[in-house]
Amino acid sequence: MSSDTLAKVATAPEPRDPPELSAEPRIVPRPRAGQWTAAVAVLVLLALVANSVVRNEAFQWDVVADYFASASVLRGLWLTLWLTALVMVLGFALGTLLAVGRLSANPVLRAVSWGYVWFFRSMPILVQLLFWFNIGALYPQLFGVKTVNLLGPVTIAVIGLTLHEAAYAAEVVRGGILSVGRGQTEAAQSLGLGRWRRWRRIILPQAMRSIVPPAGNMLIGTLKGTSIVSVIAVQDLLYSVQLVYHRTYQVIPLLMVATIWYVVVTSVLGVGQYYVERHYARGSERAR
Repeated sequence: MSSDTLAKVATAPEPRDPPELSAEPRIVPRPRAGQWTAAVAVLVLLALVANSVVRNEAFQWDVVADYFASASVLRGLWLTLWLTALVMVLGFALGTLLAVGRLSANPVLRAVSWGYVWFFRSMPILVQLLFWFNIGALYPQLFGVKTVNLLGPVTIAVIGLTLHEAAYAAEVVRGGILSVGRGQTEAAQSLGLGRWRRWRRIILPQAMRSIVPPAGNMLIGTLKGTSIVSVIAVQDLLYSVQLVYHRTYQVIPLLMVATIWYVVVTSVLGVGQYYVERHYARGSERAR
């Protein structure tokens, strides 16, 4: 190598580090005037509606306050809550048996379970309640006892609502079981877990993630749906306020009493549903 080449190499500038990249520009969202305008308009509309309800003397809020915690209304509320709880327990117990029947390898059990679900989902609940209320016309006696004495209005309400609820509960439970991958069951079998332990430790905890949301909706729907039993003179919450306004002719304030109680109870049930869903969603993306 010549001396000139060595001199050029010796005097060559040292390589410099690449310049640091400048910070990324901050993204400023585009102002959305239309959305804010719509939000303000909705808030103004809600404020006008609330103001009209509160200041409208036809609602008779003093009468609402007088009857809100009256003895007759609270008795009707207690019957509504008791009827809802009993129907949900019995409906899901029967619905679980129907769901297992539909998933059974036995064709007779599958056909009978499918037929039950098809029939009771096709029949309106009001028609079913009226049918049971008039069952004495078909069977004057059952087990040697007059049907009129054996099946009172409350018993008829429990039977009719439970049979109706079980048809929908069966599909909810069946859908939850089918949501669990078959690989989960096969893995449990490979570990030597028995059938009951597989259901209790593997299948049901995962199925509950899919069962709880629709079951919560069914619970709230059943609570409100119990008001239909007033047509067969069951003294639930709605029937209790009807007895009062038939005597006082204060229809609107008494209906507001029932409405507020329904809103309060469904709100409490909604909060409970949220925590139950969060409990069963632990370990999944939905829990975050």
